[in-house]
Amino acid sequence: MVTTTEVLDQFKKYVIGNYNRLNQVIVKGEGCRLWDADGKEYLDMFPGWATSIIGHCHPKVVEALRHQAGELIHIDNTFYNVLQGQLAQRLSELSFGGQCFFCNSGAEANEGAMKLARRHTAKNKYKIITAEGGFHGRTFATMTATAQPKYHQGFLPLMPGFVYVPYNDIDALKAAFDDDVAAVLLEPIQGEGGINVADAAYLQTVRDLCDKHGALAVWDEVQCGMGRTGKWFGYQVTGVEPDIMTLAKGLGGGVAIGAFVARSDVAASLVPGTHASTFGGNPLACAAALATIAAIEEENMLANVEAMSRIAREKLNQLATKYPIIDHVRGVGLMLGIQLNAPGADIVARCWANGLRINCTHDTVLRFMPPLNVKAEEINRAITIMDEALAQSNGGALS
Repeated sequence: MVTTTEVLDQFKKYVIGNYNRLNQVIVKGEGCRLWDADGKEYLDMFPGWATSIIGHCHPKVVEALRHQAGELIHIDNTFYNVLQGQLAQRLSELSFGGQCFFCNSGAEANEGAMKLARRHTAKNKYKIITAEGGFHGRTFATMTATAQPKYHQGFLPLMPGFVYVPYNDIDALKAAFDDDVAAVLLEPIQGEGGINVADAAYLQTVRDLCDKHGALAVWDEVQCGMGRTGKWFGYQVTGVEPDIMTLAKGLGGGVAIGAFVARSDVAASLVPGTHASTFGGNPLACAAALATIAAIEEENMLANVEAMSRIAREKLNQLATKYPIIDHVRGVGLMLGIQLNAPGADIVARCWANGLRINCTHDTVLRFMPPLNVKAEEINRAITIMDEALAQSNGGALS
């Protein structure tokens, strides 16, 4: 087996250094646990950047991949394939009865959704409204849709046609709306933006304005979909349905796949030649996604999300009463954010050193997003390590 030093040296020489990586080489994952090349074990409460939604290497996903790899790995979309149709049916039945387009990532799903919105709406409509603090991807269009200036630096000029409004601000939304708007693209729960939850009244206002002006409501569920909230999809928490919903991350249980689901009348605007994805909906990725859905259903994971969310919130709120650096805890289901009154990078680093992976976003929000099948003892262990890290970090006092 290669050593950590050998791998780091190899990366330094041959891999573009666009990621801030930890100096560990991960060689194995199982459930909530990771192991590095030196044999150290970690408890992962942010698995695969919230992508391994039913834990690392879930047996159902592993078996589905093994079987499908022996049958058919890839076939282009010149042909029909059985699993793509089955997955489309499951996503349609679990959501609002639309039709699906498959791709490979959340950015691709959002790109396709925006293309569809412009194509489907009236000829001169071109504006797309997005919310400050949102995150929609790293391609030029999705980076432009991401209303965070830090992601724009070095890439100007951005694509035209995007309008930014404050999240959850109904008055600002109304002021930005006109008959040139083709779509509103929003996360029902902002993930990278800091676990910010949309008010039901806000989403309903988006829905009403879109209906009034002939625009489309597009919910980006790349991070909050696939059971993360205790519902299959984040919009189901409020009941405000979109015209298009985008998915990725947890959809494949760790395997790369993206999709958008669109109302059938909207989907009809994507005729042959208007959009495509070479690897989209390939049998291997679809097999993983179907296995992920089956595991969530058969193991009653949505109920587990609600039960474990109650435990996690209780324990995290206890930490908030103990350490003044914690302002409050927010979120839905197992998509929880711990709002700090000071930067959280040191806390994350101390947790990692003590064997726990969490994440810090927007400098002051810790993301706690374990897999849907996390156990109470795993949450309790994670909170204990966080407690230790907070105590080590100046006793959790404000600097």
